[in-house]
Amino acid sequence: MADGPVIEVENLGRDVAGSGNRLLTILDDVSFRVERGEALAIVGASGSGKSTLLGLMAGLDSCSRGHVTLAGHDLFALDEDARARVRGQLIGFVFQSFQLLPALTALENVMLPLELGGHADARELSDAMLERVGLTERRSHYPKHLSGGEQQRVALARAFAVEPALLLADEPTGNLDAATGAQIIELMFRMNAEQGTTMVLVTHDPALAGRCGRVLRLQAGRLLQDEVP
Repeated sequence: MADGPVIEVENLGRDVAGSGNRLLTILDDVSFRVERGEALAIVGASGSGKSTLLGLMAGLDSCSRGHVTLAGHDLFALDEDARARVRGQLIGFVFQSFQLLPALTALENVMLPLELGGHADARELSDAMLERVGLTERRSHYPKHLSGGEQQRVALARAFAVEPALLLADEPTGNLDAATGAQIIELMFRMNAEQGTTMVLVTHDPALAGRCGRVLRLQAGRLLQDEVP
């Protein structure tokens, strides 16, 4: 991976069409950088642009202006296929809704990104990751037979299996009760420490934000605060 920050966001803006042919600004002139090994929380009220920012950081959406540089790659200078390759090599994702494929077992869900990346030992790596998240006995179960906490553990195993340079998580405890959410937070930060993965987390959960070394606060699409808790 290139020297310098894992990800750098420069003067990022995103506009969408509003009513009456007017442009609605979702993000406006957002700039920051995230160093290797950092855990960064992005917080703010609903509609402040948090999830939009996370999607742009992954190159999943197009910006209206500005740049996102991921491990030396200017994402929006790449075509869609090249962005997808960079994502596959460098980013792991965890979502509020788990995003597991219902027709695949827990093991097969974890194996999928490894197989797409051409790992010959995808099954062995996936077995090891499920053991790390305490789900060896549930490896053959389909998502509908797993609890919410178990599904999120599978999602974490899948995200960390590719040893990403950057983990992006969008409300990873949002669909979990407080006790299960606390367990997922502990697991996420333990795996982060073991692998040295940089983490950027969108969250409404003050306990999760408080565990991060740095907090960005968005308000109405602008970066209001960049602070260390």
